[in-house]
Amino acid sequence: MRQPAWTTRGCIRSGVVATALGLAIMVFTASAYAQSATRLNKVIEALEAGEAAIANQEWRFVDMEHSPFSGERVQNVLAEMNDNRDADGRLGLTPLVRIPQDGDEDFKWAVKQVLDLGGFGIILPHVDEKEEAVRLVQAMRYPPMRGSEHPEPRGERGWGPGGAMRLWAMAGAEYAAKADVWPLNPEGELFAVAMIESQQAVDNIHEILEAPVSAILVVPGDMAMDLGLGPNPAGQNHPEVDDAFQTVLEACLAQDRVICGIGDGASRLEQRLDEGWRFVLPLGG
Repeated sequence: MRQPAWTTRGCIRSGVVATALGLAIMVFTASAYAQSATRLNKVIEALEAGEAAIANQEWRFVDMEHSPFSGERVQNVLAEMNDNRDADGRLGLTPLVRIPQDGDEDFKWAVKQVLDLGGFGIILPHVDEKEEAVRLVQAMRYPPMRGSEHPEPRGERGWGPGGAMRLWAMAGAEYAAKADVWPLNPEGELFAVAMIESQQAVDNIHEILEAPVSAILVVPGDMAMDLGLGPNPAGQNHPEVDDAFQTVLEACLAQDRVICGIGDGASRLEQRLDEGWRFVLPLGG
């Protein structure tokens, strides 16, 4: 997939939004964050507290896969979210962005742009192999500082996080220290999610779970299509889809590092929480 062209008018609008965003955030000083909870990322905060992280409660799902992708659109969403901050200065919801590229595509540039604008995490569609999940983590990380306790896998992200520094309300050195993938770096504030959407991914789930991502995320729509079943019936999943979910869940619960995530009908939220899923995207139905 080619990187989209940026028009002169789009760049001007982006610059205006960035300037407004920066001015608005300047009121949230470092001291405000010093008085707040340790975590900026509410997904990680909930998980570390032993609670589930549920979309629209702790985090916002920003979908760029099935809607037009542009840096300007991501920037506008983040500017809108900036208007909803807690008393401690943190964003009301933590923005996690699903990019349009699949795991076997060149997605590094999109990851860099989303994170440089201030995103707190990346959701990568159609991760079928461990190598693809590892590449996601590398794209999100900076090259390690000398003496780093967590140097591998070596990060490849380029330096230029002006928008992120404004949104996170911190200077470069502090941002560089916090902009790492959790729990690979226990102090990191970035959340890396590998989507499991095919029989191939289900077959490779044990190997994928060896990658240092934050979470995996199964979803019913593309899983049903990949299995040759067509769209799921209204209000429920094909039995074969739920069987695939259970295979993934069993593998995920057998380890204790990668968080088990699911996107499924909102009516089944409590059922999925009872089953052990801890990163949840409620869907219609």
